[in-house]
Parts: sequence; structure tokens; C-alpha cells
Amino acid sequence: MTDKPDVIGTSGGVSVTDKLVERLAAEAERGYDPAKLKVRGRPRIGSGPSEIVPVRLDPELRRALEARAVDEHTTQSDLIRRALRAFLDVA
Repeated sequence: MTDKPDVIGTSGGVSVTDKLVERLAAEAERGYDPAKLKVRGRPRIGSGPSEIVPVRLDPELRRALEARAVDEHTTQSDLIRRALRAFLDVA
């Protein structure tokens, strides 16, 4: 065991200290200008929120999908969406 206390950090690796918490709380109490806040989350890829649709792929198809995604510098999800849009003739 170690006597070192657990260190909690942000996703950016900044240690969360009492001083940091006090500074952020004071900033929040002053209020934020909504126009200056960053929009977070994934960008929309269509006309509304997207849904997850599970699909099973045989090993050969999965390997081909992975290879094509690497070749095109894109994601497997992007390739699947593009293929479905082309096959279903949806813009």
C-alpha cells in the first residue's frame, strides 16, 4: 500500500485540486455567456439524432470493411452509412 492520496484528474490530465474547484465554482457563479460556450458532442450526420443499429458481419466482410476504412482514412461506420445510402438511394 502507499500513503499517496488518490489523484483525480480531468480528461486533459489536469489534477483536480481544491484551488481548481474553488476557481471553477467562482467562475460558474459569475455566469456564462451562452454564445461563448463550445458546442459539445458528436456532429449530426443526418436530419435528426442517429440511432445505433447492431449488425452481424462474417469475418471476411469485417476484414474487408476494416481494410477499406484504413485505405480511405475514414471510419467503418462512415463506410457502412455511405454503402447503405447508395444501396437504398437515400441522400
